[in-house]
Amino acid sequence: MTEDLLARPLVPVADPDDARATYEQFRPYLLGTGAVALVVHVAEKAGGAPDKSGVEQSRVLAEEAFDVFCGLAETDGIEVETQVLYGTDVAETVHEAAADHDASAVVFRSRGGSRWLELLSGNVRANLVAGSERPVVVLP
Repeated sequence: MTEDLLARPLVPVADPDDARATYEQFRPYLLGTGAVALVVHVAEKAGGAPDKSGVEQSRVLAEEAFDVFCGLAETDGIEVETQVLYGTDVAETVHEAAADHDASAVVFRSRGGSRWLELLSGNVRANLVAGSERPVVVLP
């Protein structure tokens, strides 16, 4: 069951620190499985308003995060693909990518934060879990 669940995981990362922490928590589940992880970074678009960050800034942040995750995975012999995604809703964009790439599961690390911050930010974590049509694995 675990092998099927993690055969083609889609793993969203926010920045280099998140990429390192996510890899370290996910590593034990990936070792020796032959899984190919699709690591994504969502560059949030503002949907008509000025974007939170420029396209180039988002691309650089994504590449830095990918370099961290891929460097660690390469050391362990784990195959990784990467993709920058663009969307106005992070959770929705991740779910669409998971469907487009036929991901076996969405795997992410909870980044913590207060309930107030979650309420104000639209609670990406809850939307990733609640809005999914495929399994979601939340790493501790």
